[in-house]
Amino acid sequence: MLENYQKYLDFLDEKLKKFFDSQRPYIQCHKGCSKCCRMAQFPTSRIEMIYLLNGFLNSTDEKTQDIVSQNIQNILKVRDVAENKKEFRYNCPFLIDDACSAYQYRGIICRTFGLMKQEEDGKITVPFCCFEGMNYSSVIDADTHKLSPEKVKTRECLEEPLGFNVSYKYLTDKEFEETFKFQFGEKKPLIEWFIKDSLKK
Repeated sequence: MLENYQKYLDFLDEKLKKFFDSQRPYIQCHKGCSKCCRMAQFPTSRIEMIYLLNGFLNSTDEKTQDIVSQNIQNILKVRDVAENKKEFRYNCPFLIDDACSAYQYRGIICRTFGLMKQEEDGKITVPFCCFEGMNYSSVIDADTHKLSPEKVKTRECLEEPLGFNVSYKYLTDKEFEETFKFQFGEKKPLIEWFIKDSLKK
């Protein structure tokens, strides 16, 4: 099952590389930013979680694993007393010194973050970091939150800013399960997989 999921990731990463390369003039992602790793829920399917843990535990040292384990415990303690657990947001437990300690094995939502997304209704949404001076901020109107034709023209880029069909819902669709012969399984926020015995169910 994990081998087939790896084939899907290889396929997805190849597509995403082309998307990111075509949008390079508008992308400002860099190591150490970590805006996308903070105060979110990080939807994660069962197979993503198994892949993440297997990769992380087999490729990192004990000290790093201890830090992540402590991060998880701290987040769960805060979650336990949170009034609205469904809306609970937190920093990713794998984030250490503004870098992902499990980058190679990260989830799908992490791999796609940074691109503009074309939703099912055709609406284009920009990554939230756009409004913090990052991706696409040079071509988005701050008042309307839409692409500014004037700003696009001043960039004089060969590639125009585009939205891609990279929503989590689409990329974890049954069509991909059938094509690559695996199952995503249950989907829930990353931290909920660390609640006792959740992976055994």
